[in-house]
Amino acid sequence: MPRPRATTFHELVLAQLGQDICNGRYPPGALLPSEPELCERFGYSRIVIREAIKSLVAKGMLEVNRRIGTLVLEPQRWNLFDPGVIAWRAASADFDASMARDLMELRRIIEPPAVRLAAQRASAEERRALRAAYMAMVRAVAGKGDYVEADLAFHTTILAACGNQYLRQMLEAMSAMLKAAFEIVSQKPGGPASSLAMHEAVCLAIERGDGAGGEQAAITLIDSAQRDMEELLPLQRGRRATAARRAAR
Repeated sequence: MPRPRATTFHELVLAQLGQDICNGRYPPGALLPSEPELCERFGYSRIVIREAIKSLVAKGMLEVNRRIGTLVLEPQRWNLFDPGVIAWRAASADFDASMARDLMELRRIIEPPAVRLAAQRASAEERRALRAAYMAMVRAVAGKGDYVEADLAFHTTILAACGNQYLRQMLEAMSAMLKAAFEIVSQKPGGPASSLAMHEAVCLAIERGDGAGGEQAAITLIDSAQRDMEELLPLQRGRRATAARRAAR
């Protein structure tokens, strides 16, 4: 999965250090290199380095101790709903079976009920947006567009259309989690094409106001995605581990 786009020196350093922590270059319990060492590594000022460290502290990944230095914390203390943390973990070789399982369990908890609510509450405009996202997936399968982005638009449209203020607050985090999953499962040969019928079943149920049918269609879709994830994840981890070893040389 690509790293989040970085546009400033602070974001560049933040993204690299976040990825380094998730990849195990700086494992839990280790001390981050000193400010002068990080300045030399990145070629930026202490102000840039400090701001990046502050951001990682806010995400629960680091703890600054004046006596011993900057400590990398255990993942249990990280803000696991932070979109940056989600993206860095998903892009690492440590994106393992337990993380994939937890992600799919979260999807099962949230998405089918959200589809049921969207079928009951979605506005005409939101139903049109969902149909447009589905058609973008169809075009992407035909080679005319980005399938992952279209798939993400489809699912986030549902979350927005369910009319629940708390789910809407989770939209950014859920988008990052869904993208992490889609980046993997979309690599299955023929996978995106075979998923179209399942996505259309969800779309049609919401368009018809069929909450129960939409909920069941969402469960079927997640079941299929989980099988694909279980098949592809070992291959994905192997490729990432190889790339990490090469980068460390």
